[in-house]
Amino acid sequence: MINRFRLEPETLTSPCYIEDLAFETTANLEPLKGIIGQDRAVKALEFGLKIKKKGYNVFISGLSGTGRNSYANSIAEKFAKEMPIPNDWVYVYNFKNPDIPKTLSMEAGTGQQFKKDIEGMINQFKKEISTAFNGTEYETKKNEIIREFQQKNQEIVNQLNETAKKFGFLFKESEQGLVTVPLKEGRPMTQEEYENLSIEEMEKLRENSNHLGLETLEIFNKLRDIEQQLTQTVKKLDEKIAYDIVNYHINKLLARYGHRKEITKYINALEKDILENVDAFKKPKEDKKDMAQLLMMPMKSNENFFNRYKVNLFIDNSGLDYAPMINETNPTFANLLGTIEYKNEMGILKTDFMEIKPGSLHKANGGFLIVQAKEILTQPFAWETLKRTLKTGEINIESLNKQMGYVVTSSLKPEAIPMDIKLIIIGDAYIYHTLFGLDEDFKKLFKIMADFDVEMLKDNDNIFKMAQFIASHCKEVGLRDFDKTAVARIIEYSSRLADNQGKLSSRFNQIVEILYEADAWADFQNEALVTKDHIEKAIQEKIYRNSKYEEKLNEMFEEGTLLLDVAGEKVGQINGLAVMGTGEYSFGKPSRITASTYRGKPGIINIEREVKKSGSLHDKGVLILSGYLGCKYAQEKPLSLSVSISFEQSYSIIDGDSASSTELYCILSSIAQVPIKQSIAVTGSVNQKGEIQPIGGVNEKIEGFYDVCKLKGLTGDQGVIIPKQNIKNLMLKEEVIKAVKEGRFHIYAIGHVDEGIEILTGISAGERDENGDYPEGTINYLITSKLKVLADEEEKEKE
Repeated sequence: MINRFRLEPETLTSPCYIEDLAFETTANLEPLKGIIGQDRAVKALEFGLKIKKKGYNVFISGLSGTGRNSYANSIAEKFAKEMPIPNDWVYVYNFKNPDIPKTLSMEAGTGQQFKKDIEGMINQFKKEISTAFNGTEYETKKNEIIREFQQKNQEIVNQLNETAKKFGFLFKESEQGLVTVPLKEGRPMTQEEYENLSIEEMEKLRENSNHLGLETLEIFNKLRDIEQQLTQTVKKLDEKIAYDIVNYHINKLLARYGHRKEITKYINALEKDILENVDAFKKPKEDKKDMAQLLMMPMKSNENFFNRYKVNLFIDNSGLDYAPMINETNPTFANLLGTIEYKNEMGILKTDFMEIKPGSLHKANGGFLIVQAKEILTQPFAWETLKRTLKTGEINIESLNKQMGYVVTSSLKPEAIPMDIKLIIIGDAYIYHTLFGLDEDFKKLFKIMADFDVEMLKDNDNIFKMAQFIASHCKEVGLRDFDKTAVARIIEYSSRLADNQGKLSSRFNQIVEILYEADAWADFQNEALVTKDHIEKAIQEKIYRNSKYEEKLNEMFEEGTLLLDVAGEKVGQINGLAVMGTGEYSFGKPSRITASTYRGKPGIINIEREVKKSGSLHDKGVLILSGYLGCKYAQEKPLSLSVSISFEQSYSIIDGDSASSTELYCILSSIAQVPIKQSIAVTGSVNQKGEIQPIGGVNEKIEGFYDVCKLKGLTGDQGVIIPKQNIKNLMLKEEVIKAVKEGRFHIYAIGHVDEGIEILTGISAGERDENGDYPEGTINYLITSKLKVLADEEEKEKE
């Protein structure tokens, strides 16, 4: 009667037949180009990288191991190879505003030469200008100017003395300049004579001095004019000599870099500054006195002055063959935006434009930048700064020193650099939807979402590509070649990872682990090729490494610590199935579920919920049972029934609704007082109409119950009931399939509660006749009879 629900062995897995593989080993295959089974994500990503409009940055969504990182890098590199190499960038001194260093852009590879030309020219100036100003020609011209000045100066001094004599004074040169000395009898008065002057004589002397000052004011102004003329004449001489030297080299620079307007402006400003500060290029004569002064002078100030003529080669793209592609693994504020470094001088932090360092945004400018979402979102200031950069289209280097409380005596605000970057952020679906819902800027800046799937269609094309994927790893990493039996087993393993007979898993990291470990086992056995046996060994060894808790639980079942019957029949008791996990390994765990029914207040008491050990989904499943019971059996009279249901020997949180059908069978058995076969375990959720709904982890659940049955002894009656929708998810291990073939274990697939109760009890559920009654002896007849008795008794009590 129940054979119609029993699955045939061939439906329990989806084998990959080696006859369908058109190669002998992976050595016969070309390595895979591109990625497998991610057409939607690939198209989105390629479109996002091609479109040049603002805001079309890309967010790659998907689980780790689906190839999202490796493909993002490879596709970005592919596009980068088709793009031109971006310009070099340098920072130079701003002669008008030193706190705002200027940026200059030039063709890729030109930055190094520009730095060499500028700094080399300054070193040349130091030699040539110093030589010119220490030469006899300069000294002769300068001395002529000075002699002419001295002659004019002496004439004015003579004129001053002629006027001074009228008032009884004489002008005399001193270290402080010209000073007046009173005369006595035509000669300078001595100090003693000056001190012996009477008050009247002193007053007279002071009066004459005041008149002298008024008389000689205009003459002194002439003297000052001559001194200024001397200074200006010497300066013009210096500028003329320096100009002849500087202009020659400046013209060479303009001939080389004059095609760029900003560079031309800088070179002209540089020339003007050199001519204005030509004294800094002069080298004192090396006599003993001067040498002593040089030794005593701090050289630091001179060195700091010449720093203004250096060039900070900020971004040097001379080593690139194509546009940059930067994968920033540590996207901190400083690593993204660049930084301004500081030097400690006498306990004070100082800096200049040579200490400006680039960030990954600068390095990736003109190309692609790849960032992990989780990394950037956990870094202070990084996410907001990155968004601001994308919105403004400029990279502004900012310092966090003030915000962090550091004392900085000098700070810079470098000119911004225009940004031309395609940003790729890699994260999962949760991060994407969180940002999309909470961050208004996100949806404007990341208009493209490339969603990487965890599975792909299992067709001939993808199977062949999977074989090419294996061939690629053999060549790239240096693995042994895999024969077709090994490839077929990997295909089957991939379907098991996908939990679907018609799909392959696209979580390639788990596939790669098996490739590496199978190669290692072939190496241990000195085999030239990796075969199916090595794949199987790698899979089983990986399971063994992670299955300690599963073995401990099975030992407890075997010795009777955990109570579980796999034979016989019991009323109100059934075996349910759950999935437990320890990291990357999950396994099925059978659990005894019991139900007690009695007359009382209508409703189901979920013991797990009462002790707060039940999750919301499990609570939902129990409430659905109330809906089913009410719809099915309380159309004429109300339920006068209390139900208590529990997972026995369960001491942790229980969640999920995959045991709701199991609990329902247990309740129906308790009401009807019909025993349930303990040899059959059940999984599947149920809706209020009694329809069985699919669940997850079906393979682990079946294998978990099989293992316990094997420990306690297979009788040929044992098996598992699953939803029929889960047939496509079956990828059972060979041992279970073999047991099914031999009739020692059975798997049933159903679509309704009535089908399940028939398998569990051996009694038909029964359908209502034209009078609304169930056939006598059926499960539904027994239940309605019992509920009618309870309802009648309650009515009598009320009377």
